[in-house]
Amino acid sequence: MKGYIIVLLMNAFIMHAAALPAPFDHSDTIISVPAGGNTWCIQCDENNNLISNKGIQHWTQQETGFETYIRVNKTGSLKIGINAKTDKAGVLRLSVAGSGKNITVKGTAFKVYDAGTFEIKDTGYIKIAVSGRQKKGAYFADISAFELSGTAINEHTAFVKNNKDNFFYWGRRGPSVHLNYPFADSIKAEWFYNEITIPENQDVVGSYYMANGFGEGYFGIQVNSASERRILFSVWSPFSTDDPKNIPQDMRITLLKKGEGVHTGEFGNEGSGGQSYLRYNWKAGVTYKFLLRGQPDGNGSTIYTAYFFAPERGEWLLIASFKRPKTNTYLRRFHSFLENFIPEQGNKTREVLFGNQWVCDEAGTWFELVNAVFTYDNTAAKKYRMDYAGGVENGRFYLKNCGFFAGFTPYKSLFLRKANMQIPDVDFKTLP
Repeated sequence: MKGYIIVLLMNAFIMHAAALPAPFDHSDTIISVPAGGNTWCIQCDENNNLISNKGIQHWTQQETGFETYIRVNKTGSLKIGINAKTDKAGVLRLSVAGSGKNITVKGTAFKVYDAGTFEIKDTGYIKIAVSGRQKKGAYFADISAFELSGTAINEHTAFVKNNKDNFFYWGRRGPSVHLNYPFADSIKAEWFYNEITIPENQDVVGSYYMANGFGEGYFGIQVNSASERRILFSVWSPFSTDDPKNIPQDMRITLLKKGEGVHTGEFGNEGSGGQSYLRYNWKAGVTYKFLLRGQPDGNGSTIYTAYFFAPERGEWLLIASFKRPKTNTYLRRFHSFLENFIPEQGNKTREVLFGNQWVCDEAGTWFELVNAVFTYDNTAAKKYRMDYAGGVENGRFYLKNCGFFAGFTPYKSLFLRKANMQIPDVDFKTLP
């Protein structure tokens, strides 16, 4: 009789357990995406940025919205939770892949609110859009992070993980990409020539399109604001510091000459040295020419001089000439790069074309550079951002970054463009 009762009890327990919800599967990948490093404000007042390292804060205007990006390498379900708080109550709208859900946020303490489950039908970048519907208090919500899980999420989901080493800043700027131009060590390269074209609508504010990079500096064009553009030429000091005031006198960059209207001074925060720039309203769709000279002076220094050809003016313009002490070398380590230097612009794609690269040695012999090696910075290497690309397009090398496009180019990809045999038309004797 006891045995029969035990069997009945066991059967009852099994039936009751079967009716309980399935326990949480701890093998599922759950990630927390910090808003502070992965989110951009839409229709924000440029003087009132609502995104800090803590996330979205002080959001009061209904016309303002936010976009957060992650990259997935799997299709499937995506479950989203919003870690948020507010002063009284706010109704938010979260949208992904054409579907959306309203979420009511209440309470002054952060809490994760269920924002729905969405079906992801393609790999690549996903945009999580949040807008405001109603609010009873002063603001809609503060949002610190998005909690993500589901079959589309795994350990390879790409986003800025944390702010270690200030990566919320670097991640929102986006990945920088480079082309390195190899050439024979036997060439004493005194001159480096390159051409840049920014395609129409790719002249995004915050972009630096660097044409003539070399071992000791860089030379290219920028979009500094909606109303200002520059041609920038800088040379690093041989003394390593981010503060130009710390450079000993005998290791400072010396300005030898500069062109008309060129501003000169010092720079810091990324190494230090001498900087020059010319405000010039260059235009997208126009090809500009860059010429750099590096010449040892025989007294333990090297003189670097930069020239910019303005087709609108039909002449070579002197940007500046700097003397770098404790340096005895011709030009070396040729490269170009593309970067965004304004974090709020890191959600916009930009592209640049580089064509007709040449070097000229100290004897006046020209050599065409037709090979390039693609590399990128630590933001890409960490897989925090994977919106970067490079290659060959219509006989020219190109670089592309930011904006969360789908494809990416493997590190150290080798590119070969067709030689065009067009030696630069430069009369060295008439240069200013």
